[in-house]
Amino acid sequence: MILSASRRTDIPNYYAEWFMGRIREGFCYVRNPMNPHQISRIHLSPQVVDCIVFWTKNPAGIMKYLEELRDYTYYFQFTLTGYGRDIEPNLPDKRRELIPTFQELSKGIGKERVIWRYDPIFLNEKYTADYHLKAFGEIADKLAGYTERVVVSFVDMYGKIRRNAAAYSIRETAEGDMIRLAGEMARIAADHHLLIESCAELTDLEGLGIRHGSCIDQGLIERLLGCKLIGGKDKNQRKVCGCFESVEVGTYNTCLNGCKYCYANFSDEKVEEKVKLYRVDSPLLCGEVGFEDKITDRAVKSLKDGQICFES
Repeated sequence: MILSASRRTDIPNYYAEWFMGRIREGFCYVRNPMNPHQISRIHLSPQVVDCIVFWTKNPAGIMKYLEELRDYTYYFQFTLTGYGRDIEPNLPDKRRELIPTFQELSKGIGKERVIWRYDPIFLNEKYTADYHLKAFGEIADKLAGYTERVVVSFVDMYGKIRRNAAAYSIRETAEGDMIRLAGEMARIAADHHLLIESCAELTDLEGLGIRHGSCIDQGLIERLLGCKLIGGKDKNQRKVCGCFESVEVGTYNTCLNGCKYCYANFSDEKVEEKVKLYRVDSPLLCGEVGFEDKITDRAVKSLKDGQICFES
């Protein structure tokens, strides 16, 4: 099983203590967002968790626990963009804190296990193509040697983003702007010896040197494990998503980063309401088990192909 922690919220930033409590107890509960009275019990032992994929904009909260995760294979998707606090209001200063944190994490666990994300990209009067290129180049310069790859994507207008679109002039990127911006980003990445990939993009950017990527990356996980995996594409993601199958342990409406392009928070009021339920010792992230809830064990197993192994 590949554990996703998490597409729905920033667990390393805000819920690291809860996550480590679940690792120590060996299980967590995940409520089905489509059927809220259905709860899955997910077993978290190293025997069934082949890899943990952490998604974060600030991993500082979990870094002190990494030695405790020595029996697990894991890597980080670390988002660093050029946006200011008008768009990412609750993040620390990038130059003073987040870039040094990225560098520290990379030095601690290896550059192959820290992937830089510059996404989602949108354009408005402030965040122009030239602005993004300057920011992307500056961050690339600071992260060269601390990561092997960068992932880019352009904003998709989900419901929450549409609600914020007018206030922040967020709009979908015209194809011509996208091609120009992506091409220049590919050039900057190449200059810094970074592999550049796209995330779930409908537009084919391979001619510009940007290949279709996979955030839950089977090839990278096999490289880290030293073994092949038996499994397939994640059927719960969009058709254009190339991610390998995984089990999600996050909860919607719990991320406190406050990003105006977020698809996982439905409203500020929902987040405030949900976060009040946070208990560090609860099996559920920001929730409690009710009388009408039904808990079932999710069938999970290692996906390692024990017959085909190689040196990592």
